[in-house]
Amino acid sequence: MATGKKTYQNTILDIAEALKLSPATISRALNNHPYVKEKTRNDVVEMAAKLGYRRNHMASGLRSNRTRTVGLIIPRVSMFFHAEVITTIQNDLHKHGYHLIICQSNDSVRMERELAETLYASRVDALIAACTLQTIDFGHFDKFVEHDTPVIFYDRVPVNPYKATLIKGDDFQGAYTATSHLIAAGSKKIAHISGPLTSNLYQDRAAGFLKAMEEQGLPVNQDWIFHQELSHENAIKAMQKLFETTEVPDALFADNDTTAIAAIEFAKAAGIAIPEKLKIAGYSNDPRTAIISPSITSVEQFPNLVGKRIVETLVDLLSPDHEGATYKTEPVVVPVKLISRMSSSTI
Repeated sequence: MATGKKTYQNTILDIAEALKLSPATISRALNNHPYVKEKTRNDVVEMAAKLGYRRNHMASGLRSNRTRTVGLIIPRVSMFFHAEVITTIQNDLHKHGYHLIICQSNDSVRMERELAETLYASRVDALIAACTLQTIDFGHFDKFVEHDTPVIFYDRVPVNPYKATLIKGDDFQGAYTATSHLIAAGSKKIAHISGPLTSNLYQDRAAGFLKAMEEQGLPVNQDWIFHQELSHENAIKAMQKLFETTEVPDALFADNDTTAIAAIEFAKAAGIAIPEKLKIAGYSNDPRTAIISPSITSVEQFPNLVGKRIVETLVDLLSPDHEGATYKTEPVVVPVKLISRMSSSTI
């Protein structure tokens, strides 16, 4: 006979005995089956809580071959862009009855491999990943692909063909637009602080920068181009190198807003007037860019839209009616937009 004592050992059989109902009815009620009366469902839920029943999602997943969970690997939760994407993904997936397991790689390839293995062992229905800046071998995701588990890479995606869905921003266009904007504002000697070229992001942004400079016939000073981890500390070091010689740039295109903010701080400390002597444009439209003085021109990536595209694509791939491959053959490209502010004002 079931007791009222809460224990995680209680099962559907205990609930059935307590309510004098069949185990099948209990199971249907717990799974929100439409044929179960609302009163019965409420009674079952109340008794389940009273007995401390805890559903075994793993066992349910083994029976149905679905766990209703999706794995997500991101570089860092603290990054504004990824934090916004996560929020949208989790909220929208929940509407479709899926739960999200969020993992942070700390931009470590080793950690990313371990997390991929853990999520695979957890039998997630799909995997979403924004890879590390150094990920060039995507072999640790092969198990998912080989077992027809949908994989969606977003933002930081494989450069070479891979049997997964790619969802990314238009980084080439973003960089091209930002650089063209600085040129139109009167800048002719533009520096570029970018990230490591192992990542698709910085390959595309570097290409966009160079294209804009080439079209306007402006020289590219290789000593003014940096490919490095885009941290505050590295940005300050790069700015020191840029301004330690007699010939200095009159504009900076930074590939993230952390770098752009550091450049503003350096310029203020060095007495370099912005935007009169140095115009600055960043990337990502971090909220800080609107409140710092002077406010910073930046490229809006629309993280909420990226998150929605991810969920829309994933729900379609997981739909019972979906036919064919477990990935989209063509990348989904989310448009970007330049937000012009005081740091690049023509005055």
